[in-house]
Amino acid sequence: PTSAQVSVVPHSGRFCYTLDNGLLTTEQRQFYEDNGYLLIKNLVSDEDIERFRKEFTRICKREVKPPGVMIMKDESLKSQFGQSEKVVNKVQDFQEDEELFRYCTLPEVLKYVECFTGPNIMAMHTMLINKLPDSDKQTFLHPMHQDLHYFPFRPASRIVCAWTAMERADQDNGCLVVQPGTHKTTLKPHGYPEWEGKTNKLFHGLLEEDEKIPKVHLVMEKGDTVFFHPLLVHGSGINRTSGFRKSISCHFASSECHYIDVKNTTQEHLEKELQEMVCKKYNTASVELKDIWNFRARLVQGERINL
Repeated sequence: PTSAQVSVVPHSGRFCYTLDNGLLTTEQRQFYEDNGYLLIKNLVSDEDIERFRKEFTRICKREVKPPGVMIMKDESLKSQFGQSEKVVNKVQDFQEDEELFRYCTLPEVLKYVECFTGPNIMAMHTMLINKLPDSDKQTFLHPMHQDLHYFPFRPASRIVCAWTAMERADQDNGCLVVQPGTHKTTLKPHGYPEWEGKTNKLFHGLLEEDEKIPKVHLVMEKGDTVFFHPLLVHGSGINRTSGFRKSISCHFASSECHYIDVKNTTQEHLEKELQEMVCKKYNTASVELKDIWNFRARLVQGERINL
């Protein structure tokens, strides 16, 4: 089904996943309640997107080196293309790059974010994704997953992802794929899928995927932005074109959210993997998961309370 065919069934009772601040229509709130995502057309301007694209290129060429940024590359292409955007799959944790961080402060984005988080808003996790052409190896296929798997803070309903297409995204170049309604389920066990030689660091996926739940391909034009719940099961397909499919995103959370201990949960193995990566990168003996997230987090609106 397409997103237009996902039913919106009206039902009585209060809204669980959205807050009443007058911006969203009743139909939009109901759609998010039922499906776990909401697509807003033409939200981010071409001018802003071009500025983000230029800054991404500068980071790829090492013309700027923002502190804390994680640049993920396809090492097999390095000898062919050197330092260029043709090898960089993702720029993550760009919260210290003022130009890219502008995305997280855009008033047109924040006014929607506030419908899910409330007025005190933290930018928790930032990414600019550059999905490389990948027809045969499937290296950058992201398996179906729930973003909450990566986050040691709750409640989930006060967290939302804003994901903006920087050019048209469709099934040919690996658009987002969602399973509507799965935000109402619990956090499922995740791990590396059994694809020999085809897994990227931290690209975890559901260990057991329910194939019976219909999938919706979110076809988006440049500037379109989708807001989705961290328990919504989603992923992205292969980029079968010769171009690069770019998107920019941020996970926002209410600063009233609180950190949880992930010991003895399905997230414990992720904590260890993340700690090992950070210790290696910064040459330190140990680091707490909470401290990693404190470093990533930046206040964008209101007051910093717990996070």
